[in-house]
Amino acid sequence: MSPIMYLRRANEVAKRARAAGNTPFGAILVGPDGEVLMEQGNAEYDLHDATAHAEMTLASRASREYSKEFLKDCTLYTTCEPCPMCSGGIYWANIGHVAFGITESRLLELTGDDEKNPTFSMGADKVFAAGQKEIELQGPFPEVEGEIVEVHAGFWK
Repeated sequence: MSPIMYLRRANEVAKRARAAGNTPFGAILVGPDGEVLMEQGNAEYDLHDATAHAEMTLASRASREYSKEFLKDCTLYTTCEPCPMCSGGIYWANIGHVAFGITESRLLELTGDDEKNPTFSMGADKVFAAGQKEIELQGPFPEVEGEIVEVHAGFWK
């Protein structure tokens, strides 16, 4: 599958997260052979855990299930550019590739000053660049921006 197809699948996960009462974010982990290994939506309201972002939770689950050597060749696809916390989780889990649909700055345009998502003005590229290992970062993908933005429509104040 192409990156666009995986990002669309992550967006389906975001739709399910929103339908469950959580913030509308989704991520999937894809193995080196193209198989979807895990899906994760935001779960912070289900778990009452402000750190239960889709990417962070997925990275934590993946690091418990797979070796760092294996994860180095995997790709995390996510609807929105990972925040600094999630980027750190991805880094420590050793997930070697990340692709995102829309940028953190585009997300900020959607969320504004909503207290449910006090968005950083710091992209994942800065977090990864400060580390000692290389993580490939791809995005944004304009082909899916409208679809991702639609899931956020009417959610933020």
